[in-house]
Amino acid sequence: MINDKEAERTELHKTIWRIANDLRGSVDGWDFKSYVLGMLFYRFISENLTAYLNVQEHRAGHADFDYATLSDSDAGFGLIETVREKGFYILPSHLFANVRKKARDDQNLNETLARVFKGIEASAIGADSEDDFKGLFDDLDVNSGKLGPTVPRRNEKLVKLLDAIGDLPLGSFSDNTIDLFGDAYEYLMQMYASTAGKSGGEYYTPQEVSELLARITVVGKTEVNKVYDPACGSGSLLLKFAKVLGPDKVRQGFYGQEVNLTTYNLCRINMFLHDINYEKFNVAHGDTLTDPAHWDDEPFEAIVSNPPYSIKWDGDSNPLLINDPRFAPAGVLAPKSKADLAFTLHILSWLAVNGTAAIVEFPGVLYRSGAERKIRQYLIDNNYVDAVIQLPPDLFFGTTIATCIIVLKKSKRDNATLFIDASAEFVRSGNKNKLLSAHQQKILDAFTARESIDHFARLVSNADIAVNGYNIAVSSYVEERDMREGVDIQRLNAEIARIVARQEELRTAIDAIVTDLEGGLYESA
Repeated sequence: MINDKEAERTELHKTIWRIANDLRGSVDGWDFKSYVLGMLFYRFISENLTAYLNVQEHRAGHADFDYATLSDSDAGFGLIETVREKGFYILPSHLFANVRKKARDDQNLNETLARVFKGIEASAIGADSEDDFKGLFDDLDVNSGKLGPTVPRRNEKLVKLLDAIGDLPLGSFSDNTIDLFGDAYEYLMQMYASTAGKSGGEYYTPQEVSELLARITVVGKTEVNKVYDPACGSGSLLLKFAKVLGPDKVRQGFYGQEVNLTTYNLCRINMFLHDINYEKFNVAHGDTLTDPAHWDDEPFEAIVSNPPYSIKWDGDSNPLLINDPRFAPAGVLAPKSKADLAFTLHILSWLAVNGTAAIVEFPGVLYRSGAERKIRQYLIDNNYVDAVIQLPPDLFFGTTIATCIIVLKKSKRDNATLFIDASAEFVRSGNKNKLLSAHQQKILDAFTARESIDHFARLVSNADIAVNGYNIAVSSYVEERDMREGVDIQRLNAEIARIVARQEELRTAIDAIVTDLEGGLYESA
């Protein structure tokens, strides 16, 4: 039976998807997500700021205070303190609700919104939050031809967008339903990814996979110091820690880096929408492999990542990289055409001694030869690989490949690697496979027990892995269950003998019939 909360969420999701389809029109769905998500963010920070200021004034004894009704000239008294606390400021006339009220009659709505967005970013200049707000609205281009060929047509679309986002039943901050903003974001990202193919799916890791990764890295822990993702995309993996442990249980915050500018902006928006304040996250833009942004913040106690599969990188064409402390210990660089294990070595380097890393990997890294074999040898000989988990195929948007998870640790209680074959742990949901909670739990139970289980898990000594050429493909160690029907050889042989005897009887009978026929022919002749 669906409870009220789930019914509310389901209805919200239906509404969001209807809005997205109604508004999209000629704009590609994956591009248009920036408008829908950006406007959702604008509404969120407007309501967040209003609720914060109202609470402060109500506590001070001003029971009738409502920030949204103030004039801009009366609102500047708490600007400095508000920016210090919230990281930004919005004038009353620039609040989402107030702009929406006048939008239909505002012939310069595009200019109004551009001014609002510029003002929000400008409010953070010089503050600690400046980098967190800089460029956040760049992808919400209110003057783009994608919205329409003329200003009136663009404004018409913007009015619909404001109304649609404003009508979403997201509750109020005082009702403690703030998670609905984040939930709305996650749903939009998932739906856009599922319909956008590779162009959308590469930025999004399914929520159940994100949850599994987070839960693996915090087994036995109730809190961690810092969490990190070197290819953070829209931030869904990092934010799973807030749900698995609780936002206050990640003591020093959420760290990540993303090379794609649009996705980097989405990640920062996602942090705000999940009520992670600016001082609790540090997301950087840039290439993690050649220009990592968090040298001063490592090591990290929990690292999760779903790096891009087999992308090109500088590799040995950059003479500085072989001496980089992240890659030098392995004695070899990942191939220039396949950066997968470069991300793995980077993650290992920045992993705390008491930490755990869980990385989604392309299956080829488990068995390919050359430089990748040498890197696997380094990882196995130094006892850094804790587990390898084979996932089902067709879990991710944009690919049907059966990926795997490599779990890294620097402190292990044995000199062995656990292999788990979870390739059959899924249900078909729509046009994708899906890990249910029961599947996740089965994997986690085996991971925690660290014992061999017939046809599912096997603990293998690193010495045996070395003998096998440092191949760490799960199928090389976990025997697949034989689903063929058992055969009783004695019964089969008896049945064959019966059939052969019957054939002989039939042949004898046929020969007799033929002889009789031939005899009759001779007599008539």
